[in-house]
Amino acid sequence: MLKTHKDLTVWQDARKLVREVYMVTKLFPKEELHCLTAQIRRCAISIPSNISEGAARSGKKEFIRFLYIALGSVSELKTQILLSKDLGYPGEIDSLLFKIDKIGKMISGLINALSKQMETHPPNH
Repeated sequence: MLKTHKDLTVWQDARKLVREVYMVTKLFPKEELHCLTAQIRRCAISIPSNISEGAARSGKKEFIRFLYIALGSVSELKTQILLSKDLGYPGEIDSLLFKIDKIGKMISGLINALSKQMETHPPNH
């Protein structure tokens, strides 16, 4: 039984991803600090933040809505990391891309599981 968002592996992994994103973006050129670096960091932070906010909401439908927002941030983050790779910025970009994809799959799996639960156990009205 899920107690809080802290029990979710996807939330834990998303937090680790934020730390890795910060480590990689520290290596980016200083002129990117207020542009791509800031945008990448905001996107990364958005993923665990939306998972936790959704888990705190009342009901699976709300949770799923916030998981979709987190999934959008995953897609946005992946694009920004690919752009940084295109620009030749240093860091473990390929490793980061793998982890971003993994988290995206985990969020999708959680959405599917919650959706199936809603189908088999619809809320009482």
